[in-house]
Amino acid sequence: MKFGVTVFLTDYTITPAELGREAEARGFSSLYTPEHTHIPVARKTPPPMGDPLPNQYLHALDPYVALSWVASATTTLRVGTGCCLVAQHDPIVLAKEIASLDHLSNGRFTLGVGFGWNEEEGLDHGVEWKRRRDVVREKILAMKALWSNDEAGFEGEFVRFEKSWSWPKPAQQPNPPVYVAGAGGPKLFKHLAEWGDGWIPIGGRGVREKLPMLHDELAKAGRSPEDIKIIPFGSLPDPGKIEYFAKLGIDEVVLGVDPGTKDVVLPILDRYAKEVEAFVG
Repeated sequence: MKFGVTVFLTDYTITPAELGREAEARGFSSLYTPEHTHIPVARKTPPPMGDPLPNQYLHALDPYVALSWVASATTTLRVGTGCCLVAQHDPIVLAKEIASLDHLSNGRFTLGVGFGWNEEEGLDHGVEWKRRRDVVREKILAMKALWSNDEAGFEGEFVRFEKSWSWPKPAQQPNPPVYVAGAGGPKLFKHLAEWGDGWIPIGGRGVREKLPMLHDELAKAGRSPEDIKIIPFGSLPDPGKIEYFAKLGIDEVVLGVDPGTKDVVLPILDRYAKEVEAFVG
């Protein structure tokens, strides 16, 4: 089994390059960081993790800049968003950023996609909140067209652009892996079956119970369960939980690491590496 880590990278935590080197040196296979462009002061939307909102949400680094530092300081470590708020982006610009990062990292980027929880944040980007999943769908499809075709255009409800050239192309063709995050359900699994390569269940709760529903949506889309990876995200290295994931056929788990300076983060990485050592393979 492979083990990655997810950490909020901010202007007061360990630097991205140092974290990447230290994670790779301890045998971790991937490093993910989340995205929040800003947090509106009004704070009308209750956060899913409960109030008060942790300080790191206000200080998050841009993930594409941060992950470029991680990639440049490592050789094998995969880098990814956990998760990218696609609805808030111009898809042409985001496609260019991701393709450039994947190109420069020699194909080590993974796009973890989230639909978002902070309505005020989305509204500031012009996102029609009730339709954000449809917006994400079109933007993903538009980016895939740009990544895989020499000339690509798109005509949708939310995304439109004429036939265009856009290089570089991602090193991973036809596109970097696209993993969809969130609690499993019909809406999420329908999107995943159409345009996703994997499911990120946050915390890994309820995976087994949701598998029949996931497999049913995949079958409707003419896809096989073997087409999809399941990557529990933000888990803790509990031996019982890891054994449970292994029995489900899961081959990668991303462990949650509290954000902080290197004096906080490195002991956590040391402890995690020791606790999962028996399962690495």
